[in-house]
Parts: sequence; C-alpha cells; structure tokens
Amino acid sequence: MALILTPGQFTHRAEFYHQLAQLTSAGIGLVQALEQLQRNPPNRSFREPLRRQLEKIKSGSTFTDSLLATSGWLPAFDIALIEAGEKSGRIDDCFRLLAEYYHERARITKQAVSQLTYPVGLVHVAVLVFLIIVPFAGSQFNASLTLLALKAALVLAPIYVGTALMIYAFQSRHGQSWRAAMEKLLGCVPLLGKARHFLALSRLALALGALLNAGVSIIQAWEIAANACGSPALRRAILAWQPQVEAGTTPADVVGQCRLFPEMFANFYRSGEISGKLDEALGRLHRYYHEEGSRKLQAFADWTPRAIYGLVAVVIAYEVIQFYAGYFNQISTITKGF
Repeated sequence: MALILTPGQFTHRAEFYHQLAQLTSAGIGLVQALEQLQRNPPNRSFREPLRRQLEKIKSGSTFTDSLLATSGWLPAFDIALIEAGEKSGRIDDCFRLLAEYYHERARITKQAVSQLTYPVGLVHVAVLVFLIIVPFAGSQFNASLTLLALKAALVLAPIYVGTALMIYAFQSRHGQSWRAAMEKLLGCVPLLGKARHFLALSRLALALGALLNAGVSIIQAWEIAANACGSPALRRAILAWQPQVEAGTTPADVVGQCRLFPEMFANFYRSGEISGKLDEALGRLHRYYHEEGSRKLQAFADWTPRAIYGLVAVVIAYEVIQFYAGYFNQISTITKGF
C-alpha cells in the first residue's frame, strides 16, 4: 500500500474523492466518472490504478471488488466505506465523506508541520551550539570537529529513528491485530485518543444510516459499517455481538451494553429505534461526533508543537545554566589561584 504522509498526498486523495462526488451526484455513471478522472487525474500516480479499476469494472466487477482485487492503492477504510456506498445506493455521499476526511487530514497535517518547524529547528540549533560550537571553543579550538559532529549526530539519531518508526507503525498497511494495538496505544494520548474514537463513531453512524436507508438488513448493515468505521476495537465488538442480534436482541440493547459506545450514542440510537426515526438519529450522531472529533483533533494539532517547544526551551535553559555555572566556576578557580 502506498504511504500517504504529506499534506500534498492527502490533498490529492481529497481532490480525487471530491471530483468523484461531484460527478456521481450530477447523475454521471461511476464508469464515466472514473474514465474522466483517469484522463485528468488529480495526480499522475492515479492514472495507472484507475486504468486497472476500469478494466475490472468493465469485465463485470463492482468498484469494491475491483479495489479488493488490486490491493495496495486505497486503504481498507476507503474500500469499506465505498462498499457501504455501493450497497446503499448513496456512493456520492460516501465519496463526499472521504473527500472531507482527507481534506481535514491535509489541513491538520499542514498546520502541524508548519507549527513544528520552529521547535525542530530550535532542537538542531541547540545541538549545534551546545555539542559542537561550545565544546570546540572551550577546547581552545583544538577538539576534533569530526568527533563533535559525530556526537551530535548520535544525539539526533534516536529522534530521526523514532519518527520513522512512528510513521511506519501507524500506516494502514498493517493487519487488524497490529492496528488494534496501535489504536489502544493512541487511546492513551490526551485529545488524540478521543478524537480518533469520535471520528470512528461518526463514520459508523454515517455508513449505518446509508445502508439501512437502502434496505440492507440490520445485521449486514452493522457488519459493513463496522468495517467502514476504521476502528479495530469497534469492529471487533460489533462482530462479537452478531449472534445476540441474530437471536433476537435489538441492536439498541447491545449498543447500550458496550462500553465503546458513549451514553449519548446509545440513547440516540435507542430513541431512533423506538420512534422509527433511526435515520434521523444516525444523521445527528454523525454530525455531532464528526464536529467533536475534528475539534479535538485540531486541539491536539495546536498543543503538540507547543508542548515540544516548551520541552526544548526547558532543555536549552538547563544547558545555558550549566554552561554559565561551569564558566563562573572556572573564573572562581582562576581567581583563587591568584
């Protein structure tokens, strides 16, 4: 699976889904929409995958089947949501949701990168000053610059390696077990854990509402929506209670008993099920958790660079104090010698 890391890559993916949503909502067939995008894709790298999808669709496959047959282009979350859209007949809404999702990720990633530029630069300047310039000057310019540079590189190496490992660990290319472990780990991070969980609930509500409106059975709708929500924990919980639903237990009852669903979600779902207005309740749940999840994700993106800057500032202040303490000690020693 191709990695999606940079704001530009997120933007290309958002533009792809935005154009698909516009074309399909205007009444243009999916094949024609894909052909138009294949001729004028948001990015050249999309042209070959789109050609392969069109070949499979024209040979009788659904869009979802063609994506599953040529794994490696779209994340599992995208495919699951597209499957929900195809089964519900509201694929344009699913394309629109994916466009908003990637646009939001592009915006937040761009903002985070911009805000991290200063503290990251500050770290490198601090390493340059305190591990190369100061020791070199303190040695009366006799120390080996090569050894000092190597020492500085060894200090920075764990930061680069740790960043690379984090980027790799949180890619969607990994299996369910790995993703579940990463989800549990991120759940402990303030703001970020809640943001991811709320956005997963938002996607679940949207996919579930679309499927139920299309007449998909309640059990199948929950299964597909579980795959589309992007949360391994929610997916595992939903698949585990399927036998109970098949035996006659209402989804509202099992949702109310599951700790992964907030009380508000359970109450809205139950009231919608009882009143016969489940589509309206799911629509409101989708909007609420999307707004709350986006707000928390934005807060995380705002505060993380500040926390890093604060930590760097503390380290630099400590090094400055240590430097001047050593400097004054040397002066004191020299003075006593006289």
